[in-house]
Amino acid sequence: MNKLLQKLTDTLFLLIVAALPHHLLSRIVHAITRSENRLLSQTLIRLACNLYKIDLSIAANPEIKSYRSFNSFFTRELNPTSRPFSGDATTLISPVDGTVSQQGEICQQAIFQAKGHSFNLTTLLGGISERATPFMDGKFSTIYLSPRNYHRIHMPTDGTLREMIYIPGRLYPVNNPSTRTVPGLFARNERVATLFDTAAGPMAMVLVGALFVGSIETVWAGEITPPGTKFVHTWKYDGDGAESITLKKGEEMGRFNMGSTVILLFGKEAINFADEFQSGLPLKMGESIGGFDQTD
Repeated sequence: MNKLLQKLTDTLFLLIVAALPHHLLSRIVHAITRSENRLLSQTLIRLACNLYKIDLSIAANPEIKSYRSFNSFFTRELNPTSRPFSGDATTLISPVDGTVSQQGEICQQAIFQAKGHSFNLTTLLGGISERATPFMDGKFSTIYLSPRNYHRIHMPTDGTLREMIYIPGRLYPVNNPSTRTVPGLFARNERVATLFDTAAGPMAMVLVGALFVGSIETVWAGEITPPGTKFVHTWKYDGDGAESITLKKGEEMGRFNMGSTVILLFGKEAINFADEFQSGLPLKMGESIGGFDQTD
């Protein structure tokens, strides 16, 4: 009976959410959260702190009154001493504060989403099979950032950027009811995929948008969305030219407005996740999540 009730509840949730004007709502939130109206911004900040029990002791600036907008508060910088990095050069660290939604093997093109649902690797990366080939039969992890989490995204290991892809889509929520009910959720939502060369081989970091999270930024390109478009857009970065971008482990690579999801992809037998790195595990940026063998 409980399973039937949950299924009915999830189905009703999906029908309501699917009917919403996702991008319009997200753009309204985008404007509100960037307003520097003192009364509005301070009210929203204090409301979020009370509602989500946000820990400001780890922030570089813990003084609520100093933030000019809700977004500047929500994308606040960490105190560098609050997140020491684990391990050595072959250790992978968590790129975010969040919770492990799923992790495991990529079964050729299929990436597990939730019971009864998976999503397609090539679709996730923008529809080009050659882009997905290095990750077939590799490993993935899906990490969810709630509204209470720190919202900057960092490098799990040293990497040289090769390509960035903006992929248009819907903005479904990425919470548990959505993962249980929306087929191919993460390959349907608007997202920015970034591809890096690392000492562990190719690595992809996919920044997935969600309802009220229509703003994704990278440190090298600024705000990618909004405004979104109806077309896939690709940026190439030369490995040896002036556009070459290399980021060290732990360096910031991007950020979300509000909460959303980061998907990590690695090649076949390239890395091993730590034994404790399982679904439901809370993470702090900088903690070890696994490692790889150093190659020449």
